[in-house]
Amino acid sequence: MLCFGGSTGSSTRRAVATPSFPLPADPEEDEEGISGRRWRNRDAPTTSAAESVATSPASSTINLSREYTHAVTTSSFQEIWSKIHCDQCEGEVEWWDEEEMTNLATEVVEEGAPPSSSRMIGQFLRPDRTSIEEALRGAPPTRLARLVSDYFDGSEYTSRFCLSLVRAVRRARSLYAPIGDLIDLLPASTTVDGFPPRLTEAECDLAFDRLLEFDRLGNPFTAPSSDGSCSFQGLRGTFAELKQQLELRLLKASRRYRLMCCATRGSGACLIVSTIGLAVTGVVLATHALVTLVAAPALLPGGCHRMIDVPGLRKRQRDYIDQLEAASRGVYVINNDLDTIDRLVARLHATVESDRVLVRLGLESGKDQQHPIQEVLHHLRKNHPSFLHQLEDLEEHVCLYFLAVNHARFLLFRQIQQQPPPP
Repeated sequence: MLCFGGSTGSSTRRAVATPSFPLPADPEEDEEGISGRRWRNRDAPTTSAAESVATSPASSTINLSREYTHAVTTSSFQEIWSKIHCDQCEGEVEWWDEEEMTNLATEVVEEGAPPSSSRMIGQFLRPDRTSIEEALRGAPPTRLARLVSDYFDGSEYTSRFCLSLVRAVRRARSLYAPIGDLIDLLPASTTVDGFPPRLTEAECDLAFDRLLEFDRLGNPFTAPSSDGSCSFQGLRGTFAELKQQLELRLLKASRRYRLMCCATRGSGACLIVSTIGLAVTGVVLATHALVTLVAAPALLPGGCHRMIDVPGLRKRQRDYIDQLEAASRGVYVINNDLDTIDRLVARLHATVESDRVLVRLGLESGKDQQHPIQEVLHHLRKNHPSFLHQLEDLEEHVCLYFLAVNHARFLLFRQIQQQPPPP
């Protein structure tokens, strides 16, 4: 399998923003959230960014830095992180090419057709498709059952799209690797007048060839304004519609549950009042006891309507509501994580495009013009560490996405096992 090379978990990392609704993947990790920030070097002192989070007003109730640090040190996160950073392994599938990933991302979730099974996606998503299909097989073919199935299908499509971003990160590192090697070879010290030292003719020729190779390759990240449902806007729109449908059914189910509770309490009160009325009337009209027993319920204003309390009816409705809430939370997770990942991808795309424009300007001057090439290298040297950090930020948020979506899938899967959707 052609997996991501890049940096390992031991590399120094800086604190980054986290998804709006992160959750752990294992049930035993439920008590610890995945919000806030973490230290890039888990053994290093707290960074200024982490300190600012810890001292913020929100930290009076939740230590965001501690929670985020806990999330990225869990075994679930480490397992996902190692999978996307493993070296190429013999006998395993390769990453999808761009055409296949685009086709997978552009398919419409509402069509109800499950995505094709894949060994790669099965390594990241839990529970797997086989377990989910078995759980849904016994559920009645209701509207809710289709929405639940759509959620599981949609989470798979989105996960494939996120894996394509991991592949884009791999391509970006390959794109900038020759530039990074060139920067390491060239002198980094500056002269007295503040300008970098002049390059030799051999160094200038080498730099020109590397920049020319960089210019020939395209941007590995998709433009934010891309049209079609394969873009982040199309994916978010799909899940926004699904979330709206789930919330509408959740509102109706909650109203029905409250009415059932109120009707049960009203029936009990009506019985008590009826009993008291019968007793008082029986004392006053003892000689007409038979007439009292017949007429007493009519003495109450409006009478009392009998309420048949079917055993387990409210519990079934409560389970139904729990299942709807689990599905709604899962869609919420995907939407918010996609928002965060969308911003990171847009920033990376803009950074690569800016570097490509600068490199093209340096190349247009030709090999003989050393100063433009020297300025381009100076700019790339200055921004290269920040770009590598951005790549790692995207990788972390993709891992956090899988951590959160797996937890949401587990909650919904557990609800399905406990109580299938009622007709």
